[in-house]
Amino acid sequence: MSIFITKVKQNSGLKQKANNVISQEWIKPLLINFSTFTGIILNIMKLTKYLLILLIFCTLSVNAQQNYRVFFRDKDGSTFDPYSYFDAKAIERRIVNNISLYDITDFPVNENYISQVSSVADSVLFVSRWFNMAYVDATVSQIEKIKEFSFVTTVEPVLGSMVPAMINPEADYDSVLSSEESVMLINQTARMGGELFTQKNIDGKGLRIAIFDAGFPTVDVNPAFEHIRRDGRILKTWDFTRNKEFVYSFNSHGCMVMSCIGGMINGRKIGLATGAEFMLARTEVNSEPYSEEKNWLAAVEWADKNGADIINSSLGYTFNRYFNDQMDGKTSLVARAANLAARKGILVINAAGNEGSSKWKFIGTPADADSIISAGGIDPDTDYHISFSSYGPTSDKRMKPNISAYGSVIAAGKTGLSNVQGTSFASPLIAGFAACAWQVHRDRTNMQMFDELQKSGDLYPYFDYAHGYGVPQASWFVNGKTNALPTFNITTVDSNLVIVTDTINDNHWPGKQGLLYYKISDSKGFIEEYYVISVYQQEALKIPLKKYSKGKTLTVFYRGYAKEFTF
Repeated sequence: MSIFITKVKQNSGLKQKANNVISQEWIKPLLINFSTFTGIILNIMKLTKYLLILLIFCTLSVNAQQNYRVFFRDKDGSTFDPYSYFDAKAIERRIVNNISLYDITDFPVNENYISQVSSVADSVLFVSRWFNMAYVDATVSQIEKIKEFSFVTTVEPVLGSMVPAMINPEADYDSVLSSEESVMLINQTARMGGELFTQKNIDGKGLRIAIFDAGFPTVDVNPAFEHIRRDGRILKTWDFTRNKEFVYSFNSHGCMVMSCIGGMINGRKIGLATGAEFMLARTEVNSEPYSEEKNWLAAVEWADKNGADIINSSLGYTFNRYFNDQMDGKTSLVARAANLAARKGILVINAAGNEGSSKWKFIGTPADADSIISAGGIDPDTDYHISFSSYGPTSDKRMKPNISAYGSVIAAGKTGLSNVQGTSFASPLIAGFAACAWQVHRDRTNMQMFDELQKSGDLYPYFDYAHGYGVPQASWFVNGKTNALPTFNITTVDSNLVIVTDTINDNHWPGKQGLLYYKISDSKGFIEEYYVISVYQQEALKIPLKKYSKGKTLTVFYRGYAKEFTF
């Protein structure tokens, strides 16, 4: 897991190209140079020593505890009463989405299976109804006995490494902002057209949002959440790392994330969903052991049971556990769980990640899941992709991220307001926006909202692997669709393709006025190159026709209008 937050300031140029080539490191072979007979003997002695150490390690590991996933054959003998298990909101969500109240994935795991596994393993850590599986703590010898049970189909070791989570130090509490920070606070919701929601008293009322994070210190006393506490709208809390209800301590990341969904200070909105209900789940710790994906899975089943409409997860798992080619939306258990949550009517929103400037580069998991909104980040200063925001596509070439929001925001932490950076904050800004949009169209299903959120993006129908469909706009949900008027022409002059823009300044267009987006796609629609350029003159772009082979497609977007040209 990486908690997606960084304090790095970006210095972006006027032109940007996303490089979709992964840098790979190769393991260098160990070269042993035997120059003399003595050298051979010494190396043999060293090798014998290392083999002995390895043998001892392997012997000890038989009795060393490790976590495993134990999957069961069936749910024979299990009975299920949805009306006693589910919160009324969860039942309502299923009825609205035409989902059976007796889906087999919701049935409990066979108690006899759990009992028999418990009698062998050191402990059973968590039982998943959705995947008919148990996380167990066991030795190698114990797990071999468990494999012999006829009702066990598969056993998977849970591997992972511990990497410190990135987090910003907090300043002394202070709600006073500089003029620049005040503008940023206004713009982080205004960039999505949030004032339209506010004018119509749309604040996410009636929507229930679950937040998965590393802790929520001071949320029970912080003035940024006083309006939520006053109305009793923090409905459920659970610390899945310690199996306790208390979550109001630990890492302040969750506090800042929650503020970007529905926080408000001195009458100023930090996020848009100030009227929503909340459930807070602590799933992460400051270091990253293998248990966190287990906690994420436990939390998503808990959120479903207790009636969540929206899940915000500003978390992700990348190079510590996976390879890039496993970011296919179906390899990791959390991606499969996120998709299953979507099947159950929940709108899942996950940060794309902060790996855009690293060797990993691409989105992590569960942001790779196909049925969830993956949130990318844009820079408030440039209004396009902020360099640390992870790129798409998925390894199986699906478009990610889906939409974007500010990746540098003003958030409420333990001790006050501060400027923080990360797609951790783009995701909750979008979650708060989504709650308001869903309040406007409460009759829509989660997947209908998924589609509408994409269509509301200010780049739609254009998309690329840095911005998705752009920043969602409240006007799409409040005023409906508007027809885009042409803002440029694509012509051929001599042996060049020329994009000529108009010179009319449309002050109603969100974001920067002078940004033109274009991309080159292959015959299958996969993007090979994409760019953002600043427009200073009518002849905005000139491309030699011979530069691209036959069948390639150029797509250009400028101030609400998109057009294609096929070479």
